[in-house]
Amino acid sequence: MVQVKSDDMPKLLWISLLVVALDQLSKFVAESLLSPHQAVNVLPFFDWYLTYNSGAAFSFLAGAGGWQRWFFTATTVVISIVLYFWIRKLPRTDRVTGISLSLILGGAIGNLIDRIYLGYVIDYIQVWLGSYPWPAFNVADAAISVGAVILIVGSFMKPTKSAKPGN
Repeated sequence: MVQVKSDDMPKLLWISLLVVALDQLSKFVAESLLSPHQAVNVLPFFDWYLTYNSGAAFSFLAGAGGWQRWFFTATTVVISIVLYFWIRKLPRTDRVTGISLSLILGGAIGNLIDRIYLGYVIDYIQVWLGSYPWPAFNVADAAISVGAVILIVGSFMKPTKSAKPGN
């Protein structure tokens, strides 16, 4: 396993910065090249599909009247602060957790930027499960999802401490 000094954990935050940059760049390109709610088929199971989400995941509370913007903004700010300090306090050997949390943090900040400046999140990736469309998403959403999966899988793969005689 790769050893990381505990004071090196903040260096994993470059992953968060990369996610934010890719997310914001891809949203800019999507808005520049796509028309809202007009699918551009790429593969039988994949479309570019520009849409705006004023709610949370799967458009949860999208039609709630506007208060949800500030609720989700405040919630994301608190979660981002917690993630940042969690990453900083990780032991040097917990690189998998650091990477997963950095992905989640980057995704959260990417969507937070949209929510603060636009009042909604730009989504543009549409995947089909057979004849059923998965809700549109973006790079930030993908980073959050991948980070969460890595965090969950990694939690099952942690080595157990063996008891040493005499301890």
